[in-house]
Amino acid sequence: MFDIGAGTQLVKFARSVAESYVKEKQFLSPDILSDFFNQKLGVFVTLHTFPTRMLRGCIGIPKPTMKLKDALIKAAQSATKDPRFPQLLEKELDKILVEVTVLTKPALIKVKNPKDYLSQIKIGRDGLIVELGWNQGLLLPQVPVEEGWGKEEFLSQTCMKAGLAPDAWFDEDIQIYKFSGQVFSESMPNGAVERKL
Repeated sequence: MFDIGAGTQLVKFARSVAESYVKEKQFLSPDILSDFFNQKLGVFVTLHTFPTRMLRGCIGIPKPTMKLKDALIKAAQSATKDPRFPQLLEKELDKILVEVTVLTKPALIKVKNPKDYLSQIKIGRDGLIVELGWNQGLLLPQVPVEEGWGKEEFLSQTCMKAGLAPDAWFDEDIQIYKFSGQVFSESMPNGAVERKL
């Protein structure tokens, strides 16, 4: 979908949103952006500490319900105040890495037997969304790679992210979606952007 040039624009845009929001609590979008910013796509913005690469915030819009530009603004602002962490401070801005994951549209995985989910998922390519009743959990494609998980662990961890039991993926009422993503990340704060997936 996107080459490294586009990925660099996405990451730099997300960083500018996060920095403006942390410093001024607002962001004025530039008038001129590449055309691809107008596509409707799901996107996540992830913040990692540097150099330890510990998670510092990750928020996204998983479904293609808004223009990429607007989704990036919302995700980058929200990632600075991810409720799992203290709000990002201005003094931390030069100690974080910004990562952007652009998502394909989630597709429902249809199986006759829950064990068949294992043959429908590829580690390193697929992210997962689990939905059961009001519970929903999402894990990005890079997570099982970074954590060293196999397919069963990936399914179980996504269920737990949804607040469900690890074996909830055997429930006949569960809905599991997969999506792929392109991941672009800074190699160092405000540094060169590399493609991760």
